[in-house]
Amino acid sequence: MKKFLFFDIDGTLYDSNKQLPAKAKEAIFEARVNGHEVFIATGRAPFMIKEILKELEIDSYICFNGQYVVYKNEVIYQNEIDIDQLQLVSEFAERNNHPLVYMNDEKMVASIENHPHVEESIRTLKLPHPKYEKDFYLNQPIIQSLVFCSIEEESSYHEAFPQLKFVRWHRVSVDILPKGASKGNAIKFISERYNIDLKDTIAFGDGLNDIEMLEAVGFGVSMGNGHEEAIKRAKHVTTHVDDDGLVNALRYLKLI
Repeated sequence: MKKFLFFDIDGTLYDSNKQLPAKAKEAIFEARVNGHEVFIATGRAPFMIKEILKELEIDSYICFNGQYVVYKNEVIYQNEIDIDQLQLVSEFAERNNHPLVYMNDEKMVASIENHPHVEESIRTLKLPHPKYEKDFYLNQPIIQSLVFCSIEEESSYHEAFPQLKFVRWHRVSVDILPKGASKGNAIKFISERYNIDLKDTIAFGDGLNDIEMLEAVGFGVSMGNGHEEAIKRAKHVTTHVDDDGLVNALRYLKLI
């Protein structure tokens, strides 16, 4: 029976060196040959995933943790952060000396010329420190933002901005999204729009931003390297991404 497979990128498709293992690539193509449909589901922006989309020949994907959805190369959903809320959180971050990065579907811009926390976290994505551009977020819709702060400092954002969602993805970096945004809700949107039974959906992930996705689908798989909260929510835990985790999961589910 045809299944709809949703793959996170970092820590799931990409190994610890931010590389796509050859065996994982082969397994994705084999799953497709076996009749299954393949999607990317990531917190990354569209401009960050062009290489892996091309390499895996994927034309359907979820970006910005559910804020931007493409199906067969057509944008079917896009949701921006409320400008008033974004301005308030930007002012709050500035008072606390926390830099921000703003993203749309084409690029990302920093609120500061150079900052070690921005450099540290963005570098893990194999990307350079974003350029500074004054009032970038005031001049166009922003789909996702990042605030750079410690785990201890993060709680103040949750308390001050209940209409926004904050999801940590790095030691010093937190995603900013509209309340209710998630990969899980994006998968539900796709399923309803194209009459896909959720019991035929399978998700593979490892991070805090994968939790809703693992719970929403018919079967959720956490990587062995997954965050403890992701592992708790999964129906199956495979091996570490560096230990053929994705291949082992696809074999366990008899998808390849």
